[in-house]
Amino acid sequence: MRPNRLRALLNADQPTLGTHLLSTWPTLVELVGFAGAYDYVEFTAEYAPFGMADLDNLGRALELKNLTGMIKIEQTQWTHQAMRAIGSGFQSILFADLRTVEDAHACVAAVRAETPGTGGRLGVGMRRDVGTVMEGGSPAYVEALNDVVIAIMVEKRECVEDLDNILSVKGIDMVQFGSSDYSMSLGLTGQRNHPDVKSAERKTIEMALKKGLHPRIELANIKDAAPYLEMGVKHFCIGWDVRILHEWWRVNGEGMRAMLEGGATKAPAQKERVGTY
Repeated sequence: MRPNRLRALLNADQPTLGTHLLSTWPTLVELVGFAGAYDYVEFTAEYAPFGMADLDNLGRALELKNLTGMIKIEQTQWTHQAMRAIGSGFQSILFADLRTVEDAHACVAAVRAETPGTGGRLGVGMRRDVGTVMEGGSPAYVEALNDVVIAIMVEKRECVEDLDNILSVKGIDMVQFGSSDYSMSLGLTGQRNHPDVKSAERKTIEMALKKGLHPRIELANIKDAAPYLEMGVKHFCIGWDVRILHEWWRVNGEGMRAMLEGGATKAPAQKERVGTY
């Protein structure tokens, strides 16, 4: 079974850095690996089109570059997509849309083996993670499932209201606040910097740290990392492939269009945009 790089770093209380991909093109995973700065890649499957074979191909690329794969999945797919992603070689699951303690238990169960004491629901499978026919049902398989990093999104009003109990559920490793969904759940759609939203974000980070969990922050611009670093956050996931492409196309397209039409003679400076989900 393949060592879980993200799990090893968390166990050693070391900082981690990831980036987001919505594309299933495995070459992008390889390019992230060539950059040499990242520990894991999050495939943000909640927003992306993909098939089961895509997960296998991403799993191969992750192994090639010694990266951990994280996959973000939405509420109606927790059990099925977690099982299939782990089977493809992903070693971390980011669960979206939690509201209750029962939801938290369901997320943990979705990635642990169905053995006494784990509360898991996963049985034996003939998938990539076990070499298809090599280690299915072995003790190493059960241990690998125990090492899967479980991350949860705190992004609903009900979740924040019962945060203490939810973060007390055994098995949760990483916690991420989602300002966009949370602001919507309060009736403050789009107001990610509203005082009530920022207060809930701070509450989430502080409570996670208090409970020995690992808060994670998404950033579109690394200049915004400072206040989180001051709070003790060590885990960041930066950039989205689709945003990076869109910004390049927008800035350079506008600049080139202006030059073609006899306007500016140089490309405009790139605008800074910030956003977390």
